[in-house]
Amino acid sequence: MDTAHQIVKVLEDRDVKYVFGIPGEENIHLVDAINQSDKIKFILVRHEQGASFMAGVYGRLTGKPGVAAATLGPGAINLLLGVADSQTNSTPMIAITAQGGLDRIYKESHQVIDLKAMFQPITKWSTHIYEAKTTSEIIGKAYDKSVNGRPGPVYIGVPQDVEEQETGSQISTFSMPKESNEPNPKLIEKAARLIKNAKHPVVMAGMGIVRNHAEKELNAFIEKTHLPVATTFMGKGSVDDRSKYALGVIGFMAHDYGNFAFDQADLILSIGYELSEFNPVRINPKANKTIIHMSTFSEDSDEHYPVKVNIISDIDKSIRALSDCLNDFKSSETKADIREEVEAEIASGKVESKVPLTPQQIISATRESVDDKGIVLVDTGALKMWMARLYPTYAPNTCLIDNGLSTMSWSLPGAIGAKLAKPDHHILSVMGDGSFMMNSQELETAVRYHIPITILLWVDKSYGLIKWKMDMEMGHHSEVDFDNPDFVEYVESFGANAHIVSSRNDLKNKLQNYLKNDNQVNVLICPVDYRENMKLINKLGKVTVSL
Repeated sequence: MDTAHQIVKVLEDRDVKYVFGIPGEENIHLVDAINQSDKIKFILVRHEQGASFMAGVYGRLTGKPGVAAATLGPGAINLLLGVADSQTNSTPMIAITAQGGLDRIYKESHQVIDLKAMFQPITKWSTHIYEAKTTSEIIGKAYDKSVNGRPGPVYIGVPQDVEEQETGSQISTFSMPKESNEPNPKLIEKAARLIKNAKHPVVMAGMGIVRNHAEKELNAFIEKTHLPVATTFMGKGSVDDRSKYALGVIGFMAHDYGNFAFDQADLILSIGYELSEFNPVRINPKANKTIIHMSTFSEDSDEHYPVKVNIISDIDKSIRALSDCLNDFKSSETKADIREEVEAEIASGKVESKVPLTPQQIISATRESVDDKGIVLVDTGALKMWMARLYPTYAPNTCLIDNGLSTMSWSLPGAIGAKLAKPDHHILSVMGDGSFMMNSQELETAVRYHIPITILLWVDKSYGLIKWKMDMEMGHHSEVDFDNPDFVEYVESFGANAHIVSSRNDLKNKLQNYLKNDNQVNVLICPVDYRENMKLINKLGKVTVSL
């Protein structure tokens, strides 16, 4: 068995179902070996960046590494953004690219650059297969490294001549059992004492809860202890927003409703939070709060995140142990006033009007249209701030936000990965027009493979988040406005459906219809009124006084 087929065999044995990528001259044997597999489907994309985003979202939703493949040189370089995104989001991924043959990678040569060194800073492991006989062990190790400990991407380069060499084996190495750790009882007891003695304890729920499937334990813990809880952007869904103890999200660029709970807090129980999600100075500006860190790995050092108790274990086990140790403890910190502010702002979006619609109107119509299991991917831009703040989320992995690297344009290709990972769920990508034009070519990929997804475009002909930031800090903006093509003609040229929204009711009805049918690629084009951006900032300044 040659190297190419050995790679495929190991991936098959690890239950890999898709490889996203583009073939090149130097990896044709690997692509052909994948094509011969009856267990793995090759998804041909229109740009390697799209492949990396598809693989990243697939890994985020399944907990298994998404696999992206590319040729050497420029093809490999195009994978970098999605690989770095997976690294900052702690998402399992395997990136496999071609490389020049062993007879030339040590010197200056056509399309040869040091890919191993290039991928090293943004992966858990970066290596080449220098000898065919090592293929099985390297691919197996790559898979295990990707999922164990803090999940993340790995990179494997396959020199062109090694790809065709015989491995001398058809054996696939056994996978390493996932790591599992019990919480330290003494640390649990210490954390319980601190919580009981705190005057204003609050819980912060991060993306680690979702990734480790500890949402059931967290919700039971919150209902038992009555502790108020706010999620990070990427932790949305870890707590059911219908809970009376849920405060919404933390991490907005301005001082938002949830921040007031942290202003008053003397203790923060931080569960599954990662520093890449947002700067902790926003919740602990004076670095004087007691922090209990509960995760599967220790965080990096930060002066505004001084950890008093560091509980490193399986998160579900830690939550159960802490719950037991707290006995009948119940907090009196309900923070009902904060919930009322969030609910009032959501309710303001239920008013009917013609376009352009306010962010509140688009969000409320979207929530009314998407079922509880529907998966919404929220791209980066001004809309991310609004969706993170106001889109009620009831279950984990039903509102995906990228707040690690916070790259633009990930959600359209990501929607393809999401539908392949969760075929029984409705998939909605929410994007700005700036993000859409960066990766819109992947509409053709979705159409060609008959992958039903819906894209909702918030159209303002601007890089809205940067405009918002400029207006906040400088009182004016520049170099952020642009024009768009005729979106209807553009979208239909790919074979997808397009509709320009005329009102809030039109948005709701059309979106419900697209999601219910779930059999085509659809794009809804909705003009948005971002004058609400500065109105929000002014309002939050006044709310500070009342809360």
